[in-house]
Amino acid sequence: MVDFAGWSMPLRYGSEAAEHQAVRTTGGLFDLSHMGEIELTGPEAAVALDHAVVSDLTRLVDGRAKYTLLCAPDGGILDDLIVYRLAAEHWLVVANAANAGLVAGELAARSAGFSAVVEDRSADWAMIALQGPRAAGVLAGLTDRDLAALRYYTIAPGTLAGAEVLLARTGYTGEDGFEVMVRPDDAARVWERVLEEGKDAAVVPAGLAARDTLRLEAGMPLYGHELSRTLTPYDAGLGRVVALEAPVDFVGRDALAARAAEPPTRRLVGLVSLGRRVPRTGYPVLSPDGSRRLGEVTSGAPSPILGRPVAMAYLDPDAAEPATVVAVDVRGSTERAEVVGLPFYRRPAAATQGSSPSP
Repeated sequence: MVDFAGWSMPLRYGSEAAEHQAVRTTGGLFDLSHMGEIELTGPEAAVALDHAVVSDLTRLVDGRAKYTLLCAPDGGILDDLIVYRLAAEHWLVVANAANAGLVAGELAARSAGFSAVVEDRSADWAMIALQGPRAAGVLAGLTDRDLAALRYYTIAPGTLAGAEVLLARTGYTGEDGFEVMVRPDDAARVWERVLEEGKDAAVVPAGLAARDTLRLEAGMPLYGHELSRTLTPYDAGLGRVVALEAPVDFVGRDALAARAAEPPTRRLVGLVSLGRRVPRTGYPVLSPDGSRRLGEVTSGAPSPILGRPVAMAYLDPDAAEPATVVAVDVRGSTERAEVVGLPFYRRPAAATQGSSPSP
């Protein structure tokens, strides 16, 4: 157990490599109760959200979700979010644990003047996630929902193991799976029933360590690593979520429009180590001869699927093309690595429900 944003969280239950492989091949069950849940209600909840975040959300229909970003007026990223439309006047925003208070405060401030109410409901929800190829089969025996009809990036109310839940087909592992929002008093019972139901399918509980290596293989950014207040969506390769083409006056629009018109100063890339040492967060990336600094590693770990260390890094644009060989300063000595496109891993097409696992 480790401290994580003020929560005591499981780093691993046994072997983090085994937990990682279980998610890729069968299923892993995660406790995500540290995540923040903020609700917006009212006749102008949708337009308030459109003003607050960088995406055009008013086109979403009931039950759909969208990955988006909350940015500062200068375009810096304050957090990445998933926004769910529960109904025309009822929206749910899921924020990272460390940023939940900031997100709730910003949404409240940016909703002033709109007919919308913002409530931080983080204490009212626990969240568990079952991720992996067998997730749908396991949950099918516990829920009244038709899971085949619940497509990727959708959400629906229902029951799971006898508890009232919100069931979302979303995740942060690169696999098919579900994130379940449940009342805290019901969470432990639902957790135990899912593990019991999934025993024959080889479902295991999984901790933060496996969650991090899974999202790294899937090329998914983590706030505080690939995303931060000093980076814009265009730095992070997430310009596609910025709705500059929409007639929406969102916070940071002018700064992001100016940034979109400029050539990139850095690019987020993948690195595959050509040796055995792991490029870790903060390690400098250098030219092959070590004479020039090209950028910095943002996340790195051994990849159980590739069998080699991998990393994400921000590099100068002239060093960011795939197949470029660079050097990583690993505690004073260099380790050669090859630049590759992201993600490192995509789940097989036969296992895909809806669209790509990258948000």
